[in-house]
Amino acid sequence: MSELPNCPQCNSEYTYNDGSLYVCPECGHEWSLDTTIEDEKSSVIKDANGNILQDGDTVTVIKDLKVKGSSTVVKVGTKVKNIRLVDGDHDIDCKISGIGAMKLKSAFVKKI
Repeated sequence: MSELPNCPQCNSEYTYNDGSLYVCPECGHEWSLDTTIEDEKSSVIKDANGNILQDGDTVTVIKDLKVKGSSTVVKVGTKVKNIRLVDGDHDIDCKISGIGAMKLKSAFVKKI
């Protein structure tokens, strides 16, 4: 028996292959194998240089970043310790001394 992936929406194990799509009979969700592969790749968060980031890493800001709703700027070279990775557009939660809690995009940091 072939090994089919569980449904990404309801996690049902009763999926079946319908041509180029996988179908879940329980919730009706349809997806392609390419989508499943892309979802697995997107779970890896990389910095501006392509290094893989993990929770607790220390990073440096590589570009001046304006703080939304404030006149404060996070300067180039600011060291950010103990980052936490989250899902979303801004994929790093952190605390920056002098500014406070912030969310950063991984494209604007490099791992130390």
